[in-house]
Amino acid sequence: MHPTIEGYAASMLHDVDATAVTRVADELASLDATTDTNAQLRAAMSDTSVSGRIRAAILGDVLANKVDGLTLTLATYAVRQSPAQDTNYALHDLAVFAQRFRRDGVAPAEPLGLTDARQRVAGFVDARLTTLAPTDMEQIEDDLFRWARTIESNVELRRLLMDRDVEVSARQQVTTSLLSGKVHAAALAIALYVIEGGRSRDVIGTLDAMVQHVALARQWRVAIVHAARPLNDAERAELAQSLSVMSGGNVDLQVKIDEELLAGVVVYIGDLCLDATARGRLQNLRDSLLHSRPVVFS
Repeated sequence: MHPTIEGYAASMLHDVDATAVTRVADELASLDATTDTNAQLRAAMSDTSVSGRIRAAILGDVLANKVDGLTLTLATYAVRQSPAQDTNYALHDLAVFAQRFRRDGVAPAEPLGLTDARQRVAGFVDARLTTLAPTDMEQIEDDLFRWARTIESNVELRRLLMDRDVEVSARQQVTTSLLSGKVHAAALAIALYVIEGGRSRDVIGTLDAMVQHVALARQWRVAIVHAARPLNDAERAELAQSLSVMSGGNVDLQVKIDEELLAGVVVYIGDLCLDATARGRLQNLRDSLLHSRPVVFS
């Protein structure tokens, strides 16, 4: 299983009751079976010409109002994080993971290499950030950075937290005693999972990596929308919902009016630009005509 998806699923499933886990496990198993038998869906999910975020949005449209919200969140995250050629395997692995979680009620974090362990923690972080606003995420960045510097500067604390012979629960208890009530709740949860899902000798390195990860995720939670006209409430809600599937969490829309666009919107979110304007379509048509073979009339 891809470690990022493992960390994300472990966090999400841990926060719901047994009834919800059962429902999600059954729905993911059904989705896995559907991708095996539905050639059109399987092809769409493995299309290498389309980014993971767009493929996730497509799957979100297909599953909307047909499955539990958590099932939708887990499935679209798996698609978003997977290379196109591995997407259907990722959905299968996710279904198996959910079945195992339903059976055992836990998701033990098996030892991984340095890169994979950091990726697993990054997946956990993504899950914790799902419902948070950019301002919360900025606080979490600061909390994790200061916690890393505290460990770095305190020899005894560093030795304890990086000692793999000390039980994970004992190291987590120390972390809780030092951070509880002093940092954002999500920052505390991440600090605890760094100990559980990361490598013991890489606590500081993993924390610093997660600071950068949160900063990048924060960029994907603010969408700059250039619109030809003001958007009504329904249009804003529909756009926000679509962008949320792509970004993996709640999105703040910042709408700017640009009448030169003629119609539609241009959206900038993270490193992605989505052009759905009349001017954009006209420009694409113009470029197509300019690069096509000229027609000779005789």
